[in-house]
Amino acid sequence: MCLGIPGQVVEFVADNADLAKVEVAGVRRTINVALLEDEGLQLGDWVLIHVGFAMARIDEEEARLALEGLQLLGRAFEDEVDAVMTSRIEPQPQR
Repeated sequence: MCLGIPGQVVEFVADNADLAKVEVAGVRRTINVALLEDEGLQLGDWVLIHVGFAMARIDEEEARLALEGLQLLGRAFEDEVDAVMTSRIEPQPQR
């Protein structure tokens, strides 16, 4: 099952505009935010994440409701959090 989980933007990667750090379930991870470049993301914004990519910007209430619903799914939620936590998106050196 593929799920999207909410994360809150806590930092932007200085040398790569396509990357941001988000907090998901108390852990910070680097994700790709390139799909939302026209959204004007800011610190504190909530995004819906699927395997390391921000798919949509959502508001705090949507994030809360999504987390509550996902937690009811049990193992599927844990699997999706694990997928985000084990994804590795790192800045590439500028050429």
